Amino acid sequence: QVQLVESGGGLVQAGGSLRLSCAASGRTFRSLAMGWFRQAPGKEREFVVTTAWSDGTTYYTDSVKGRFTISRDDAKNTVYLQMNSLRPEDTAVYYCAADDRLRVGMIFASDFASWGQGTQVTVSS
Repeated sequence: QVQLVESGGGLVQAGGSLRLSCAASGRTFRSLAMGWFRQAPGKEREFVVTTAWSDGTTYYTDSVKGRFTISRDDAKNTVYLQMNSLRPEDTAVYYCAADDRLRVGMIFASDFASWGQGTQVTVSS
């Protein structure tokens, strides 16, 4: 399994920005599929963005397209989620996920075996 440690959450006003970080260890970073999911109170965990470095595929959920960007730093084994133009409906606990089994269309939580502890993002109106 992959060990994941997230950071970077916090409180921000609507229209603001945050950058989440997820440091990975335990597997070859570039071979992983990784992603970010979020869970708001009373709701199921939902897909935000996933990517597979080896084949360059990246999927964003429609509500964050044009506002959120996933990126990575191979030297630091870290993946980032840059979140701009934040909205109150983006408020949730954000989780980093990883898996070393690459499959087409990995956008479901069940596709990922390793999870971080989560970081709270709160967007005030």
